[in-house]
Amino acid sequence: MSILSELNNLIESIGLSVETGVFSGTPPNEYVVLTPLTDSFSVFADNSPQLDVSEVRLSLFSKNNYLNRKNQLVKLLLQADFVITDRRYVGYENDTGYHNFCIDVAKEYELEE
Repeated sequence: MSILSELNNLIESIGLSVETGVFSGTPPNEYVVLTPLTDSFSVFADNSPQLDVSEVRLSLFSKNNYLNRKNQLVKLLLQADFVITDRRYVGYENDTGYHNFCIDVAKEYELEE
C-alpha cells in the first residue's frame, strides 16, 4: 500500500472529501488536499535500501471551526502509525472563506522486490 492510498482511506473514513494535488469541482465546507513531499531511502543494509520513507502534507480547508477536525485528524493519524513531522496554521483565505491548517506526515514502507 502507498502512503497516498492509505491516507485517502483514512480521511474518507471520517467523512471528509480528499484529493491529491488540487481539489477539483466545487469544494465542500471541509476538505483535505494531499501533497506528496518526499520519498527517500533512509535505511540501508548490504548497500541496498530496505525502507522507503514517504512524506505527505495534508492541507485541511474548513469554513467552520477547524480545531475539532484538526484534532480528529491528528488522533487518527497517530493511531494509524503515521509520524507527524509538522503542524501549522497557514491562515485564513479572505477570498474563499477557508481556514487552512497543514499537517505533515511520514511513514516507512518496506521495499517490494
